[in-house]
Amino acid sequence: MSGADASIRADNRSLLVRLAVIAAAMFAFGYALVPFYDKICRVTGLRDIDRPDPVHNTQVDATRSVRIELDANTRGLPWRFRPLETVIDVHPGALSQVEYEIVNETGRPVTGQAIPSYAPRNAAEYFRKLDCFCFTTQTLQPGERRRMPVVFVLDPELPKDVPTITLSYTFFEVEGGAAGGGKGSAAAGS
Repeated sequence: MSGADASIRADNRSLLVRLAVIAAAMFAFGYALVPFYDKICRVTGLRDIDRPDPVHNTQVDATRSVRIELDANTRGLPWRFRPLETVIDVHPGALSQVEYEIVNETGRPVTGQAIPSYAPRNAAEYFRKLDCFCFTTQTLQPGERRRMPVVFVLDPELPKDVPTITLSYTFFEVEGGAAGGGKGSAAAGS
């Protein structure tokens, strides 16, 4: 029986070593995946919400006007968030600015990140944000009210069959509090 026990122990030890190697390889792969994912996102342009968009054509098309509808939402945040104007008309190529107001209605500091979305979907490639509160996380102190601008240019190459664009921001709470950011480049505290 001792020969069989020794064989089982050797098999178990061999299995344990193989499982430990597999676990270490999985950990290393997961650890290496983060910088690899960042590189892929930078090369493909995915998740480029934290920097201004390049503006290629600065010619203003005064012959046409595009209606911009502004929307604001929060998900799981105890903030009041709204655009100061809900609709504006802009000429493609013209520099435009809108403001959003946000209020922290809690008794604690809260950090959030705004994510933009566009309708119709293809409008995103023609909407060039030069300054936006969505570029950084925003930390609001208890009861703090803040006005935050969005400065943008609509690319004159926007198809003529797009008369209206809806720009919607949704704020999500970010874990980690004030360590992740601050007032942001576009924040104009009041």
